[in-house]
Amino acid sequence: MQGDPDAIVIGAGPNGLTAAALLGRAGLRVLVLEANPARAGGALGSEEATLPGFIHDVGAAFFPFAKASPAFADLDLERSGVRWLNAPIESAHPAPDGSVAIISRDHDVTAKNFGDPKDGDAWRRLATWHGKVEADILGFLLRPLPALRPLLRLFPLDIFRLARILLSTGGGLSERLFRSVAARRVLPGLALHVDLGPDDTFSAGLGYMLGLTATTGGYCIPEGGAQTITDALVRQIEGFGGEVRLGARVSQIVAKEGRAQAVKLDNGEEIRASRAILANTGAPKLLLDLLDRKLIPGRVVRAMQRFPRGWGTFKVDWALDAPVPWSSEQARQSAVVHAGDSLEDLRRFTAQVRGGDLPDNPYLVIGQQSVTDPTRAPTGKHTLWAYSRVPPSLEGGWASHAERFADTVDARIEGLAPGFRGTILKRRVVSPVALESMDANLVGGDLGGGSNAWHRQLFFRPIFPYFRYRMPLRGLYLCSSYAHPGAGVHGMCGYNAASVALGDLGVSPSKT
Repeated sequence: MQGDPDAIVIGAGPNGLTAAALLGRAGLRVLVLEANPARAGGALGSEEATLPGFIHDVGAAFFPFAKASPAFADLDLERSGVRWLNAPIESAHPAPDGSVAIISRDHDVTAKNFGDPKDGDAWRRLATWHGKVEADILGFLLRPLPALRPLLRLFPLDIFRLARILLSTGGGLSERLFRSVAARRVLPGLALHVDLGPDDTFSAGLGYMLGLTATTGGYCIPEGGAQTITDALVRQIEGFGGEVRLGARVSQIVAKEGRAQAVKLDNGEEIRASRAILANTGAPKLLLDLLDRKLIPGRVVRAMQRFPRGWGTFKVDWALDAPVPWSSEQARQSAVVHAGDSLEDLRRFTAQVRGGDLPDNPYLVIGQQSVTDPTRAPTGKHTLWAYSRVPPSLEGGWASHAERFADTVDARIEGLAPGFRGTILKRRVVSPVALESMDANLVGGDLGGGSNAWHRQLFFRPIFPYFRYRMPLRGLYLCSSYAHPGAGVHGMCGYNAASVALGDLGVSPSKT
């Protein structure tokens, strides 16, 4: 890129790339700086991690917000080459006792396979209502705060119903709605995608959103792997005249007269941004390391020093000789399989992880992408991907525990799919330490941009009053999942931050 860019984006994760694409479309000259020397995308990527021809997503793998995200709709990722695929069933929740509950985009199919007939009818009513109000709910939850206009489009009874859900614990909502063990484990299990246990205050909201978006757009996957989303965004940025520069690690943001004006790389190079700098980084990394702390209010420095992290994540990839032989026929057709035996089992799992122990019956999120997308593996073969929530660190370090815990994960799947271990050709184990080395934003294997507890959301994300992406220095914006609306590949943290920055610059974000 010749001359100074108008805007610099630090980090080429999905939010940084989304922000850069929107800025570029608005006419700004954008430079994205990514520390990884090999590829853009951060945790949104794919690689042959086990054997040649087996394509594994390195992090995010299923995308419940893919079709509902205003950012992805506006940027039209499909026109840039992303082809979304859906499995016949979006989510299956089997248990060793043979019971199963599923989520399908067909409410009648779900109702027939959701614990018992009364639970199925309750789910159908809930999903039918959600389909009518989803656009307004997502407008309220995903847009820059305070997003009141979408709420005003809802009827008072709809607002009351939504508030009752969002103010519930995951376990409390599930027990109120359903009566069977199988049905009651679904929504609280989905909330464990982050660090929200069944009895946590206001924990129902995330489980509800993940469960009900599965009934509309579903748990989509991009054909060819998650890297195709990253590649599409990079093509857009380059098409607008921007540049994504790999192997460029930012070590400092240079400020003058209360304004962020340039960045320094770890090789000493300084690059000036004439109009804005957007950071797709962790909030503590930005405010404690990249900036001179003397420029930051003392209250903010102290808050970042004790910033609450989410749980660690332990991930395994497998190359398989055959499909997973699930005992449940519904699980064999499902995009994602969730292993959580009951509400009490999920409570026990939560207590173990919070107590610093490795769970002995781990809750698992299991993705079988190749069932829907045969490009992920050689003919007749399959890939499998799974993660569990774990303590970020263990006594003696993860190196001494990783393979044994991976064996526990294998045994957990074997219990639901007898013969599974006989299909394994090779596995790759990814500990929380390895996740952080892959992407510096995943501190201790934290996938969620810090804790997702209620007091870390909305106006408190990342810290009041900096919840609208503007940071303490003029011209500096936070665009990562550490900002509202938080975790999930929806691009809205980057999209919102770029929209706010363009508004401050007096530039229209509309399509050119």
